[in-house]
Amino acid sequence: MYYCFSTLYLYDTMIKFHLDPKAGIPFYRQIIDQIRFGIASGALAVGEQLPTVRALAVELKVNLNTVAKAYKELEIQKILETQQGTGTFINTGGTLLSDLERKQKLKSILREFTTVILSYGFTIEDVINELKNQKP
Repeated sequence: MYYCFSTLYLYDTMIKFHLDPKAGIPFYRQIIDQIRFGIASGALAVGEQLPTVRALAVELKVNLNTVAKAYKELEIQKILETQQGTGTFINTGGTLLSDLERKQKLKSILREFTTVILSYGFTIEDVINELKNQKP
């Protein structure tokens, strides 16, 4: 299995980008999802600078246009802000996901997760019991 991994140290935080060519999800979309997750999880803070398009493309071994497309889409959504000559930053005014997008994303994640657990012979009840036993 082939994965592209990149660990980028941004000030005091660390975000790990990884691309999975077998996921069936375009690389630019995987980058977008990982930035959104980084913000939601607190790994990326408002005002924090992201790597340049070129630096991230080199690290992930993808075309510059792939990273540029991801950044551009996040700019349109007001999640990122690019300041000419300074860099690209997490924007203060962006919204991560609408309620509809959140529900769709959760369904997609659960569908993928369910496929994996069932392929290993686990039941949904096994998963529910394990989740109940997890400590936050």
